[in-house]
Amino acid sequence: MNSAQHGLAVVLFAVIVLVTLGITLWAGRRGQAAEEFYTGGREFSPLQNGLALSGDYLSAASFLGVTGLIALYGYDGVLYSIGFLVAWLVVLMLVAELVRNAGRYTLADVLALRMRQRPVRAAVGSASVVVTLLYLVAQMVGAGSLVALLLGTGGGNGSAKTWAIVGVGALMIVYVTVGGMKATTWIQIVKAVLLVAGSVLLTLLVLVRFHGDLAELMRAAARGSGAGEAFLQPGLKYGTSRVSRLDFFSLGVALVLGTAGLPHILSRFYTVPTARAARRSTVWAIGLIGGFYLMAIVLGLGAAALVGSAAVRAANPAGNTAVPLLAQVLGGGAGSTGGVLLFALISAIAFATILAVVAGLTLASSAAFAHDLFARAWRREDERQVTERQEVAVARIAAVLIGALAIGLSLYAQRLNVAFLVGLAFAVAASANLPTLLYSLFWRRFTTRGAVWAVYGGLVPAVLLVLFSPVVSGSPTAVFPGLDFHWFPLENPGLVSIPAGFLSGWLGTVTSREVADPDKYAELEVRSLTGAGAA
Repeated sequence: MNSAQHGLAVVLFAVIVLVTLGITLWAGRRGQAAEEFYTGGREFSPLQNGLALSGDYLSAASFLGVTGLIALYGYDGVLYSIGFLVAWLVVLMLVAELVRNAGRYTLADVLALRMRQRPVRAAVGSASVVVTLLYLVAQMVGAGSLVALLLGTGGGNGSAKTWAIVGVGALMIVYVTVGGMKATTWIQIVKAVLLVAGSVLLTLLVLVRFHGDLAELMRAAARGSGAGEAFLQPGLKYGTSRVSRLDFFSLGVALVLGTAGLPHILSRFYTVPTARAARRSTVWAIGLIGGFYLMAIVLGLGAAALVGSAAVRAANPAGNTAVPLLAQVLGGGAGSTGGVLLFALISAIAFATILAVVAGLTLASSAAFAHDLFARAWRREDERQVTERQEVAVARIAAVLIGALAIGLSLYAQRLNVAFLVGLAFAVAASANLPTLLYSLFWRRFTTRGAVWAVYGGLVPAVLLVLFSPVVSGSPTAVFPGLDFHWFPLENPGLVSIPAGFLSGWLGTVTSREVADPDKYAELEVRSLTGAGAA
């Protein structure tokens, strides 16, 4: 890493930070009402919201993690991108319009229409904070890997990673506390445009390098991987044993079902004026995300072919720096003017990707804390109602606390691939939030006990299984590699925890003495399908 490369990348990083801070200050001048803070005034068009959805979803896990997994594991890495993309069909068909019509700011708003508010909001609000925290950790890990590469500290756990994590955490707190949803959305739009443009540029350069011959690209990737033809076939990462195959199936289920339960994705549907706009914005998002993941396959193969899997792994054992290294090679190699420029540009885009996603995650978690837990779940019915100004103030304080907690947790997870970490967040979302949401929207008999049991029945097993899995201990890449207290063999808990969430919701409902109010269900059904009475 020479001083020119370092200096140019730092300058581009600084430009992105200044632009995003400018957007935040501009948006922060707007009104401070709860609707403005949580939804940006519901003023965004379907295209704008589709770009913002893409910006929210195409995180460091996609740009850094998925491409890194493809560079290291070939076919098995490609399956990550398929799972992330297919998930949007579930969102489009099952939840986009219904959630926009039935809710106001958060997922718990949907459930509160037909359930007792306090227990449901306490459960769903807690689950939302846990999911967003896991997702935040993944983004912080990506930031640490990126800045460590930029400063030449490689895959080590040096001070560069620590300061990168602290810096990103501080910026996301500023974005949310000052600008709210309006600033967060515009930052995500800018990031989505930069990310797609950067991906198109790199993809074209890879294809030009191989004269448009995809077959030659795949053969070169197989040679560069060191694994030969096994690189292009299933099983390099997940096919070595029955346990690893089960692990892959568990991951796939979590990725496909988890998106529909992610709080920061669901909250985006409240930023558009109508349910039709929510559906159209989802279609825009599917097109943008689908195009990106097709390019991610080319980029991952290009990194294996031109950089080499061994070099990618040497720079970062989890593969999180494959894309910047590929950009360096495509620009002419380390030390060349083109290599320096392209490396710095792609690193800056990756940094913008991380900043935008952490802002959206922090806003979603602070909204769940302030709107669901503080203002409603933790207050008795005879207590005075919290004003909108008080609720927004608490949301800002929560953003600071959640940001600080995410920074602390991220310092212990630097060994893990960011796409893998996001897979854990998807598993928890699919286990705790999705069963509750689907039962509430489509099961007439569903009760408050069923909702609470569904949330905790998915959340608790998912978290416990992760704690006692090879992710935390018992493997060289674990959070605590020197310890071994794992007993659950799979790295992703979705195969067990998702059915547990659905089963718990059913069991809680059939054993409940409470009888579901048919009028409230009819009201929810009419509102979710027609939008009558929606905010």
